[in-house]
Amino acid sequence: MDDLDERALRRLSDDGQRLTEGRRRVLQALVDAGAPVTIPDILGLQPGLAQSSVYRNLAVLERAGLVSRIAMGDDHAHYELAEDITDHHHHHLVCEACGKVSDVTLPDSTERALDRALDEAASVEGFALSRHRLDLIGRCRDCVSV
Repeated sequence: MDDLDERALRRLSDDGQRLTEGRRRVLQALVDAGAPVTIPDILGLQPGLAQSSVYRNLAVLERAGLVSRIAMGDDHAHYELAEDITDHHHHHLVCEACGKVSDVTLPDSTERALDRALDEAASVEGFALSRHRLDLIGRCRDCVSV
């Protein structure tokens, strides 16, 4: 986690914050999970962390650009390391039945076509697009078969 520690130190410092042990443990939980997780998942991966501390630390880490929050439309957000930290651009499959969130990577040709379409839509509105995130909402394999 050396490279992540260096990035975290730099970004948190830029935000007037420190890399505390609690923040380091939250980041480690996200590394270990390797997929979007909920706060209860983080607590399961890092026993001994207080739930209130995880909420506060996630807010600080998100503001510093280290963590991304995937809003679910309810109180059960999922969290993951920010894309520019992982150097892995991806989108999400969000199950509206069970709440599971999975990463999905599109083929390069599809991603380029999506970039063009989104750039065009943004420019019509005079909007300067810098990046995008796409959440596909439906039912996961397990919930479709139920």
